[in-house]
Amino acid sequence: MMRRIGFDAKEYTDRVCDAVKRIGRPARVMEVCGTHTTAVARAGLRSLLAPDVELVSGPGCPVCVTPQRDVERMILLARDPRVAVCTFGDMIRVPGVESSLEQERAAGADVRIVYSPRDALDLAAREPSREVVFLAVGFETTAPATAAVALDAFERGAPNFSLYVSHKLIPPAMEAVLEGGSRLDGFLTPGHVSVIIGSQAYESLARKYAIPCVATGFEPPDVLEGIAMLVETIAEKNAGSFIQYRRAVKPEGNPRAREIADRAYEICDAEWRGLGVIPRSGLRLRPELRRLDAAERFSLPDLPPIEIPGCLCGQVLKGLIHPPECPQFGGVCTPRNPVGPCMVSTEGSCAARYRYG
Repeated sequence: MMRRIGFDAKEYTDRVCDAVKRIGRPARVMEVCGTHTTAVARAGLRSLLAPDVELVSGPGCPVCVTPQRDVERMILLARDPRVAVCTFGDMIRVPGVESSLEQERAAGADVRIVYSPRDALDLAAREPSREVVFLAVGFETTAPATAAVALDAFERGAPNFSLYVSHKLIPPAMEAVLEGGSRLDGFLTPGHVSVIIGSQAYESLARKYAIPCVATGFEPPDVLEGIAMLVETIAEKNAGSFIQYRRAVKPEGNPRAREIADRAYEICDAEWRGLGVIPRSGLRLRPELRRLDAAERFSLPDLPPIEIPGCLCGQVLKGLIHPPECPQFGGVCTPRNPVGPCMVSTEGSCAARYRYG
């Protein structure tokens, strides 16, 4: 296991072991972020830290938490011959009830993989006869980039460009996980989200629930140091928000990025897969930018809540079960033939467990 990690982990594992002795029981820690989940699985950190620490995956994969209703609405939109639906690669493989964006593309729909919302706006400029819709998913990390493109499109008056905004906010989801019954001792908070919102954004949650948070980087030494800091803080009964990823995260975050996002969005209630509707956990375009809202532009139907039969992604995202506890894991549901989005996304906890064990 140490060979897989590729560095001397003893300093961190000794710190964890000493702290757990002071706690008197194993610590249960959630890595909120899907990038952390993949890093943990790839490096074999779960087995390295067992039995002192139980690592639980959380709702920090943007593809995974996008509600099924949004997937179904995009499938309906893709069937409109006027429209080119643009999104990131993993989103096109998320299964719908009867289809997926990938299947619609195979049947002739214009579904395109892009690497940024700017690519979609450029496409709209190159192909003025097409209606170009960008499906915007992600957290506070990617929301400012989408906001900048939305503001640019509005100022340009781009007539054939719109966005379907499904951006989510991480701190309300962390609170929903705690309220949903998941027993946790601490959170590893996402390094890239924390670059934008700052470590201070988690302070009120940490104080309210007496649970520490540590903003952590993504290399194995970062993750191990973050876990060691977190478990030591748990042992000290010191609830607060702390920074491991000091080379990138500041307490105040990135005010400029947040200012750009605030110009384009207002906060709203939002539906999350598995977590339901969480108050003030999403973003939508401000009224003055609403002509760029694809849901209104194409009168997309307000579908009822939808779940994929037999898929337990929601339980995984809430930290109530580990992926192998799902009866479909590794049998009916694999990365080649996924039943739910947690097996699709490169940041999905089920895909990470299947790929790395």
